[in-house]
Formats: sequence, structure tokens, C-alpha cells
Amino acid sequence: MKVICTSPSFAKYDAAPIDALEQQGFELITLPADAPLSALEPHLAETVAMIVAFTDVNEALLAKAPQLKIVCKHGVGVDNINLDATRARGIYVTNVPDANKHAVADFAFALILNSARQITQAAIETRAGNWPRIFATDVYGKTLGIIGLGNIGKQVALRAKGFNMRVIAFDFYPDEKFAAEHGIEFVSLDQLTESSDFITLHKPLTDKTQNLFDAARIKRMKKSAFLINASRGSIVNEQDLYQALLDNVIAGAAADVFEQEPLAEHPLFTLSNFIPTSHIAGYTDGAISAIGERCVAQIVQCIKQGERPTNVMNGLD
Repeated sequence: MKVICTSPSFAKYDAAPIDALEQQGFELITLPADAPLSALEPHLAETVAMIVAFTDVNEALLAKAPQLKIVCKHGVGVDNINLDATRARGIYVTNVPDANKHAVADFAFALILNSARQITQAAIETRAGNWPRIFATDVYGKTLGIIGLGNIGKQVALRAKGFNMRVIAFDFYPDEKFAAEHGIEFVSLDQLTESSDFITLHKPLTDKTQNLFDAARIKRMKKSAFLINASRGSIVNEQDLYQALLDNVIAGAAADVFEQEPLAEHPLFTLSNFIPTSHIAGYTDGAISAIGERCVAQIVQCIKQGERPTNVMNGLD
């Protein structure tokens, strides 16, 4: 029984997930994150499970994997996996929705602080031999708008409270109980856009969120506001964001995610009021270890115990 893994961070800090697979009689096949179908194909006929990062799990791949029972996303977003095709074939698609919530929330808030205080720009100029006098903006006491008050968004909200921020949120499925307990106000998307000093995105990529922040929405933001994206790149229209930052429609933005990854260059990279990072928000030792362990646990649930895995994302009973 083969398990193909294309996540480069699987068991990076702790071999326990690998040991657990081997103890259950699985053979782990580790392949690069960008491995083409031709590299996977020699193993697919005997593969019962996959652990993937950004591998495109499509019809062509599934057709070559007749024994595949479960595809585990080594993380949260499953937009690279064909949910309809897997469901039609009776293949579970799972993710790990909360193992890296603290890591991503920390990172998102770090981007808020970095954007407000222009730390990256100061570091670049200082290293270049300059001694910049950068006059930045406060975070303390400002209004934070969170789009997506789920596992990660909630943790960002709790961190914001330590900065005495007013927290407002928009969600298609609002958790009113959590909001009431922590003094968070749910508002319309338009009100959040217009009222926030910082907007941070924590929604999956869906038909509803594709290009959610386009030129028209960005224009509704305060001129002094900052947009933070640590969710999925296509939620923000990158060309519209570039033009808005170039024209100083908003004060700045930061993104850990892009429509196409990896990237060697991008027009946004040329702007001093934009902070790019390389999709690393969830990469901490604790988060990576927990994600690996939970992926393995769901494989064991499905293959060895014959049970429905804990976090099924494609609606399969």
C-alpha cells in the first residue's frame, strides 16, 4: 500500500508521521512538490493515499489511481483538488483546518505590524547604507476588519485585542457566539471595507471569493488603509491591487499568497508599499508537525479502520 507525498514540509521537523505510516504497513513515496504527472504515474496504480501541498489532483491523475481512497491536503485550502471528480470516484478529500491556525494568525498579524511600521523598507534602506527616518502609522487602537472569522480569523481577532483594536468582521457563516464573547461586530462587506484601517483576508478560494477585492472594492477602502492577504492569491485581483498601490489609492498591502506560485518576478514586487512573502505563513515547527500527524491519522482512519476521516471536504459520506 503506497502513500504518495508531494508536500516538502511533511515530517520536516519530526519523523513521527513517517514512523506511524510505516508501523501501519504503508510504503511512503516522497516526490517533489512540482512533480509532474509523469513522475507520479509509476506509483499511482498501487497508491491508496496521497498527501499533497499544491499538486493538481485532477481527472488525469485520478484515472491512473484505481486504488486511491483518500487525498489529504497538507494544510487547509483544497482548491488544487478536483472535489467533484474525487467525490464521483468515492475518494475522500481531507484537510487539517486548525493545526496551523496559530502560526498563520501570528504571521498575518506580523504583516499588519510590518505594513504599518514599514519594517521591511527600513531594513532594506538601512542595509543599503542609508539611515531612513520613516514616519509610519499606529496599529494600537485602530480598526481591524477580518474577512473570514473562522479558525485563523478568530485567532487574529484575539491578537488584535491585545492592541486595543476595534475588530469588525464579515463572514458568510457568522459565528455570533464567538463574536459576542469577544466584542467583535459583524458588519456588511461594504461597511467593513469602508471602515477598516487594516483588512486581513482569511477565506478559502471559492466562486464567492474569487476577485473579491478588485479595483472597485479597493477604491472603497480608506486611503490610509492596508490590505493583508494570507489566504489565497486569487481573492485579490493582483493587477487591480498593483494599480491601486501605484496610484496611492490605499496606503499599502502585503501578501503571502499569489495567483501563480512560485514567482520569480511580479509587478507588485517593484512597489515599496507592498510586502511579498513566499507562502510561508503556516511554516513553523509546531504547525508542520501537527499537520503531518493529523494527515496520517486520517489515512489510518480511512484505510486501516474503514472509517470516515475526520475532516472531509468534498461532501463524501
